[in-house]
Amino acid sequence: MSLKNILKGTGVAIVTPFKKDFSIDYEALENVINYQIDNGINYIVTLGTTGETPTISVEEQKEIILFTYEKINERVPVVVGIGGNNTQNVIEHLQSYPLDEAVAVLSASPYYSKPSQEGLYQHYKAIASVSPKPILVYNVPARTGKSIDASTVVRLAKEVKNIAGIKEASGDFAQFVKIINNVPEDFLVTSGDDNLIIPQIAIGMQGVISVMGNAYPKEISTVVNLALENKFAEANAAYKDLVEACELMFNENNPAGVKAFMHEKGLLENVLRLPLVALSESNHQKIKNYLKK
Repeated sequence: MSLKNILKGTGVAIVTPFKKDFSIDYEALENVINYQIDNGINYIVTLGTTGETPTISVEEQKEIILFTYEKINERVPVVVGIGGNNTQNVIEHLQSYPLDEAVAVLSASPYYSKPSQEGLYQHYKAIASVSPKPILVYNVPARTGKSIDASTVVRLAKEVKNIAGIKEASGDFAQFVKIINNVPEDFLVTSGDDNLIIPQIAIGMQGVISVMGNAYPKEISTVVNLALENKFAEANAAYKDLVEACELMFNENNPAGVKAFMHEKGLLENVLRLPLVALSESNHQKIKNYLKK
């Protein structure tokens, strides 16, 4: 079965809960995992950038992966995030991390370096050649500083056997259409933008890897499922109440916004590792006011 079927629907890039002393809060992590699965999400992405991965040591990352497998216990598929702007370093992680129970690896494109399109192609070709699991390309130019062109994505999809899909968060619908229309039939194309899920599914994407799902797994899953059933009026109606939450969640940074929501829901301590800090008091109050409504 292709990843296009295995990872159809709602994936959630889960946060990493921390205690007040900044150590990993495994009890809260278990609660977050169960909250996702109990509320109907289709798969979990661990160690995505929403999980504050750049601040988590290699040893901690390996522990989180194993803990996640154990607590999920095969209830839903697991995708592991492994990316970076040092290709050799990514290769070493792919070769040494415990990936046996993962269905795929989500790998954000190299940040800051701003490689050429050929450099991006060669980066993904190199990591795919050693990865024990299929690679999902992650295009998020607002964070990396460089977009992966549709032509490069199509080239990777057609020429590199172990590149199996893409999480697209460029916000460029012309790019989305070019990718969807030109990649092989079994290539997964999924959304990376919570605020664009419905139109992206309407043009042919298979679902979303969500941030909002951390706090609203049932609601996001409902929207995605309705859209995948071509019930777009119902999907829009279901999403209407989430519009303000989405704005509040992303108005400062991610994951400070979603962690504030989750803290108010009793899922975790409102703690982030530097350079990220908790949401400003004024914006946190707006979230409290929204939740009271």
